[in-house]
Amino acid sequence: MGPGAGQQRPPSLGWSGQNPHKSRFLGTRRQLTMERHDGRTPQETREISFQRGFTDRSQGSVLACFGDTRVLCTATVTEGVPHFLKGKGRGWLAAEYSMLPSSTSTRKSRDRNGRVDGRSVEIQRLIGRSLRAVVDLSQMTERTVWVDCDVLQADGGTRTAAISGAYVALHDAMTWMDEKRVVRGWPLKAQLGAVSVGVLDGTPICDLDYSEDSQADTDMNIVMTSVGAFVEVQGSAEGAPFDREQLDTMLELGAGGIAHIFAQQTAALEG
Repeated sequence: MGPGAGQQRPPSLGWSGQNPHKSRFLGTRRQLTMERHDGRTPQETREISFQRGFTDRSQGSVLACFGDTRVLCTATVTEGVPHFLKGKGRGWLAAEYSMLPSSTSTRKSRDRNGRVDGRSVEIQRLIGRSLRAVVDLSQMTERTVWVDCDVLQADGGTRTAAISGAYVALHDAMTWMDEKRVVRGWPLKAQLGAVSVGVLDGTPICDLDYSEDSQADTDMNIVMTSVGAFVEVQGSAEGAPFDREQLDTMLELGAGGIAHIFAQQTAALEG
């Protein structure tokens, strides 16, 4: 069963602040000296925070802030699973993503009549499969966790903020399930974090805001677990193509940025 039956649930899934792949990724980081418009170095993320308990209607509720990007992430436990899982004794996790009309500088129309724009569909699928990568669904009984990510204010990196905040909300929802003894064991296998990287004026940078993202030659999103494994790498050259050295540097920057995100998640969960 849960921790009461001899299994102890770690408060933050064991993230110790030390990246087990540090020597592989961070130890070879090149010296990047570009000064960004907000004073950050290429390696630096924006200020990141996770405010738990932002609302009190869901089992997990977190306001994820990456600079001026703010995403409300909730995790709600419901009875039952999709038809293809009925009778199999496993749980399920699904995700939805949307942007409030006032989240951008010009009003964004609401999705209506069940019609979701293609970008939102792509992002919510990314959030769902990223979270499922760190969940042992066999430890869950036939319940579904719905993760909803609603962008309150967008300034670049909304999908990576959503994934990182959704992990914290999911952790709280799993804690609630564990306390109610409706799981067989602790379902989360690792922490999950995501960050954007890109190439701007020929220099790889980490955690792009909107002004940087709109001018970048390359835009990439990286999702990783706390054991150093990649869940997803989404990248494309929107201007000049990127070379292998720039790709390696972006992966290094992403790993370093996500290590910082893990530390912020842990601080929020242990706070």
